[in-house]
Amino acid sequence: MDLLTPELGLFFWTLIAFLAVFLILKKFAWKPILASLGEREKGIADSISAAERIKGEMTQLKSENEKLMVQAREERSVMLKEAKEMKDKIVNEAKEQAKAEANKIIIDAQLQIQQQKMAAMTEVKNEIGTLAIEVAEKILRKQLNSNEGQEAYMSMLSKDIKLN
Repeated sequence: MDLLTPELGLFFWTLIAFLAVFLILKKFAWKPILASLGEREKGIADSISAAERIKGEMTQLKSENEKLMVQAREERSVMLKEAKEMKDKIVNEAKEQAKAEANKIIIDAQLQIQQQKMAAMTEVKNEIGTLAIEVAEKILRKQLNSNEGQEAYMSMLSKDIKLN
């Protein structure tokens, strides 16, 4: 048990050594340690305030970014709507132009058909007239081959002249 109970001399010299180390540390080490701790505390506080400031800026930037995204989506919607309207307008104009050209082609074709029809009718009439003249000529030649036929034809012509 002697080991567990210190003697008075050991206790005294231990206390003196402790006080000497304490005074030396207080004079030379506590001020730099406390100054270092104060600087560290100030640095940590500055870092925390800077982090909070940056967090606030990030929140602000995030909200601005969301606003820009909403605005970009709206502009995209407007641009798509305008593009669709322009496409529809161009398609409708092309359809109208195609209809107009088709109508023009149909009208031109009808005019050509009418002209060809008239030309064919004229040609048929001329052909019929030529055939009628040829038939009449053949009939008259046959009838006028004899003297009796010529006399009958002359008397008929003279009667026609008196009547007119």
